[in-house]
Amino acid sequence: MSDAEIARGPLLPPLPDGTGHGGFRPEEIDTGTPHPARMYDYYLGGRDNYEVDRIAADRVIEVHPQVRLSARANRAFLGRAVRTLVGGGIRQILDLGTGIPTSPNTHEVARASAPDTRVVYVDNDPIVATHAGARLTDADRTGFVLGDVRDIRSVLAHPTVRRLIDFDRPVAVLLLAVLHFVREEEDPAGIVTALADALPAGSHLVLSHATDEPYEEFPGGRVDATARDGVVNVYKNATAPLTVRSRARVAELFGPFTLLEPGVVRVPLWRPDGEIPDAEELNNTIFYGAVGRKD
Repeated sequence: MSDAEIARGPLLPPLPDGTGHGGFRPEEIDTGTPHPARMYDYYLGGRDNYEVDRIAADRVIEVHPQVRLSARANRAFLGRAVRTLVGGGIRQILDLGTGIPTSPNTHEVARASAPDTRVVYVDNDPIVATHAGARLTDADRTGFVLGDVRDIRSVLAHPTVRRLIDFDRPVAVLLLAVLHFVREEEDPAGIVTALADALPAGSHLVLSHATDEPYEEFPGGRVDATARDGVVNVYKNATAPLTVRSRARVAELFGPFTLLEPGVVRVPLWRPDGEIPDAEELNNTIFYGAVGRKD
């Protein structure tokens, strides 16, 4: 493989060389069903999406116009968390469910202060792989794996992961806006446990998750059941349904990871580096976020 590596993940069979799309046949890319990664790209103003994704995303925006606010806030949380962990000495990052590349990407944020940081991106959408070579991978310090967090052991055993990530040294694992696409029967807590078992002490988990809870300090805050049900119904027809969870349940998902201050909060409130949004904006930001450490 070239240095700008697009690694074929464990969930797809080997393909012959020269098939295009970074080693994937065009027909492997499902353009007929909305995909959360491509919908998220649309929320952020990206253009790497299909008509079916835009139609679905517009339905979400119609019932919950603030979804773009949430997507931007979640992206900013990623940046602050990565800068914090790299500033604390982390030099290896496993970004699970990375989605369509949107600059600044994880490795760009990390390498702004630590150029030697190694990053492996993982996503289950082949179209992400078509962009990863140009935007995510460079030299031998960054790689991409087509894989699914629901088969996390296969992801952790993938040759690209094993080549770039030294599991004897602390690792930061990112699960940004991912686990709300894992149903309870698919055991999201088990995914985190498997990660914790594979990681050494000093490793960190960065997690954000959608909720339908009102912000507790917003006067008159309430759950808009119509908006919630409308959003959930749109994702029922996507490649992965949406499962919103409470703050308490999100905290439980950290399992053996010890939460860092300020704990599980609306993402703009995690160690803000600018003006703090007012209570109404926080109520409309539907993501909780937190960072945990394995002791």
